[in-house]
Amino acid sequence: MTTSPGPVLAAGANLDFTLAQQLTVIALCALTAFISHMALAVFNDGVRPFMLDFIQGRSTRSATTAVSFGLSAGFIFGLGAPMALSSGVLNPWLLFLPTDILGILSPKKWLAPILGGAWGAVVVFGLSGANNLAHDLPVDFLTAMQEMSTPILFLFTLFPVLAITKQFGRKWGGIAGVVELALVVMTMKLWPTVFAGAIAMAVGVLMLIGLAINKDLKQRKVDRANKTEEADEGEELAPADDPMASLFSASAARLRKYLPLFMVLGAGICLLAQMHVFGGGEATSFLIAKGNYSEAAQVDFYRVFGFIPLIATTALASGAYGIAGFTLVYPIGYLMPNPILAAVVGALVFAVEVLALSYIGKFLGKLPSVRDSSEHLRSAISDALQLAILFGSLMAANAMGAGLGILIVGGLYLLNEAMGRPVVRMAAAPAAVIVGGIVLNILYWLDLFTPIKG
Repeated sequence: MTTSPGPVLAAGANLDFTLAQQLTVIALCALTAFISHMALAVFNDGVRPFMLDFIQGRSTRSATTAVSFGLSAGFIFGLGAPMALSSGVLNPWLLFLPTDILGILSPKKWLAPILGGAWGAVVVFGLSGANNLAHDLPVDFLTAMQEMSTPILFLFTLFPVLAITKQFGRKWGGIAGVVELALVVMTMKLWPTVFAGAIAMAVGVLMLIGLAINKDLKQRKVDRANKTEEADEGEELAPADDPMASLFSASAARLRKYLPLFMVLGAGICLLAQMHVFGGGEATSFLIAKGNYSEAAQVDFYRVFGFIPLIATTALASGAYGIAGFTLVYPIGYLMPNPILAAVVGALVFAVEVLALSYIGKFLGKLPSVRDSSEHLRSAISDALQLAILFGSLMAANAMGAGLGILIVGGLYLLNEAMGRPVVRMAAAPAAVIVGGIVLNILYWLDLFTPIKG
C-alpha cells in the first residue's frame, strides 16, 4: 500500500458481489440471526450483559429487542452503512448488528433465519443500488467519503501509544510515541510499499503487553512475600470464595453444548473474510478495499488483544458468546489461500475458542494488568477512531462542498453533541456527511449550489 494520502481504493467502492459472495452473506446473516434468537451469541458487546436476564427469563423478548435496537441503531446507520458505501467493503456493524436485533425480535425459531437472510439480501442487492444512485448524483458524497481513509489509517496507528499513556503514565507514553513516530518515518523511507503504521503498531502493542506482564509479575512476587510473612506469623488464610465460579462454569457448559453450531458460524465468518468483501474494523475496511490483505490482518490481529478479556468475561457471565468470537477469524480469513481451507480453519478456531473460554477466564484473573490493558486498548482505539472519523468526515465535507460542506457537516455534528448525542459519537460524523451530501444535492437542484467538481 502506498502511504501517500488519497482516496483511491482498489475495489472501486462499487459493492458488486459475485453469486457466491451474495449467497455467503445471506446464509451467514440467516445463521447469525438464528444464533441470536437462541441467545447463544450477539455481536454487540453492550447487549451481551443483558442476555443473562433474557436467558433466565427475567427479561422479555421485546424488552431485550428494545435494548439491542437502542444500542445498535446508531452504529448500523451512522457507521456501518456509511463505511460500506465509502469503502465498498462490508463490515460487522452492517451485517451482524441488525441480525442481533432481528434474531432477538423473532418470536419463532424458524422465523429468525428468514429475517436474517432477508437482511443479508437487502445488503447485497439494495446497497449496490443505493451506491450506484449516490454516485450518479451531482454532488457525489460517497466518493468524497473516501477521504476518510487516510486519517483513519494513520491515526489508528497511535492507539498503542494512547493505551500505554493511560495505563503506565506520561513517561512510557512519551517513549512509545517517539518509538512509533521513528518507526513510521523509517517504514515510509525504507519500505514505501508497506503500510507505514504496520511495524509501529506491532512494537507499540508488544510494549504494552510487556509492561503489563512485568507489572503483574512484580505484584505476584510481592503478594507471595506477604503470604509467606503472614504464614510465619501464624495467621491462617481463609480460602478464597468466588461467587462467580458457578455462573462461569454453567455459561461455559451451555456454550460447549452448541459447539457444532459455533463451528459452522466460525467457518462462515472466516469464509466471508477470505472473499475480501468484508473488513472487521474501520481501518481494515479501507485496507481490504486497497488490496492490502496482510496489513489488514495485522491491524485486526492487534484489535484481538483489546477484546479477548471483554468478550471472554461477558460470555462467561451471560452465557452468550460473541458472534465473531474473539474476532481471530477475521485476520485468519484475510490470509487464507482458498475458501475451503478458510471454512475449515474458521471452524477449528471457533471450537478452540469455545472450549478454552473457562481457562481464559481463569488466566485473566491471574493477570489483572494484562486484563486492564485490554480496557485501555479498547478505550484508545475508540479515542483514535473518533478523532480520525471526525477529521476524515470534515475532509469529505470539504471535498464535496468546501466551506458550505464543512458548515453543514460540522454543524450537524455539533448539534448532535448539544442534543446529548441521540446518534452515538462514533457514528455522528459519517451520518452527517450523508445528510450533508443530500442537502447539497437539494441545494443544487434549487440552483443554490454549484458542485466543486463537474
